[in-house]
Amino acid sequence: MELGSFFLALAVFLAVGLYVGQPFFERGGRRRSSAEAHEVSALMAERDRVVNALQELDFDFQLNKIPAEDYPAQRAELLKKGADVLKQLDALAPATTNGKATVDRIESAVAARRADLSNAPIAVRTDDDVEALIATRRKARKDKSGGFCPRCGKPALASDRFCPHCGKSIA
Repeated sequence: MELGSFFLALAVFLAVGLYVGQPFFERGGRRRSSAEAHEVSALMAERDRVVNALQELDFDFQLNKIPAEDYPAQRAELLKKGADVLKQLDALAPATTNGKATVDRIESAVAARRADLSNAPIAVRTDDDVEALIATRRKARKDKSGGFCPRCGKPALASDRFCPHCGKSIA
């Protein structure tokens, strides 16, 4: 019976040792994948930055903030940066591109963001709408905290004349 308990304790000790030592055996593989994931994340952030810059450039050009002779050169430079980032992303994590060129992928991303922003409703308010909004906010403000009861210290609303907890006059 003592030999059986010895082997049982040895088996439990080995199982615990393997469980505790498992991260040390897998450490190198995780570090490489973590570094690769960090690089992919940085490249995705750079891609988003380039897409946002392209969107802002297009918007500024539409508002005539950028001269017509400078716009094509700036746009081409941003498209080149975006294409380089997409090539690096494809080299790290090859994805199916459905035969699309990298410049076309950037253009489609800019168009998708532009479509998302164009669907946002533009609120045109008249003076009456603004006055009604102010009145509702003032009414909501009356229901907010107006301080604390001097007797019990519980919070009271600004519209309260008496403490809702102890009944002491607040006003």
